[in-house]
This record gives sequence, structure tokens and C-alpha cells, in this order.
Amino acid sequence: MSGLEGADSSSGFSLDKEFLNSLKGRILLAELVLCFVIFICFAASISSYLAAPLLELIITLIFLILFSSHYHLRLTTLNWPCTDFLRCVSAAVIFLVVSIVAAARSSGDGGAVTAALFGFIVVGVFSYDAFTIYKTEITERAAESGDGAADA
Repeated sequence: MSGLEGADSSSGFSLDKEFLNSLKGRILLAELVLCFVIFICFAASISSYLAAPLLELIITLIFLILFSSHYHLRLTTLNWPCTDFLRCVSAAVIFLVVSIVAAARSSGDGGAVTAALFGFIVVGVFSYDAFTIYKTEITERAAESGDGAADA
């Protein structure tokens, strides 16, 4: 048995509750909840904007499951910090554009205005997540490898 298996090997799948209580776990849960709220608000008002929150909801759920089950440690072919960073940056850009358009085209519709408001909030959460990934994972790995980027 390897150390990567869950505590309950009979189920074959378990989530790490310590990860869910960590900063990264809480950020992923906040992103997941906010994407769901935005999806519901768009479903109630402007159904043409449903694709963005639904796609980000699914992608964030996949990353939450991968990280909390430590399955990403078995998939070593991907650079997970870089992949997670790109997920956060692309989600922030997508939600920023969708929120601006939804706020501009809402014409007093409460659901669209609420979705735009939560969209701006989730842009901040995704941006904070990207910043923490960049600061903790990418710059520390570059400093450890000694690539000389800090010498310039």
C-alpha cells in the first residue's frame, strides 16, 4: 500500500478534510458556491449567459475533487500549479467580461444585476487564488531551482 491511498481503502475514494479546511480548500469551495449562485441568477434572468458559470462550476468541482482526494499527485504529467493558475486567470477574465455585459444589458432585471454583482465578487476570489498560487507555488519553485530570474 502506498501513502497516497485514503484512510478507508474499502471505499477506494476519500476526501481529505484537512485540505477542505485549508486556505486553498476554502478558496475552491468559495469559488464553487459563487459559481453556483451566479448560475442560478443567470438561469432566472438571462439564460444566454449560462455557459460561463456552468463551465467554471464544473471545472472548479473537478479541481476540488482532484486536490482534496490527492489524485493530482498520481497524475505527474501535468504541472498542476501552472494549470490551476491558468484556470484562475481565465475564469477571472471570463467572469469579468460576462459581469460587465450582464450589468450593461440588465435593464433593471434583478437577477442579472445580482449575477453581475456576484460575478465581480468571484472575479476577486479567482484573482486572489491566482495571486496565492503565483506567490506560493510558481515563485518559490523558481527560487528553489535557481534559474537566475531574481538576479536581474
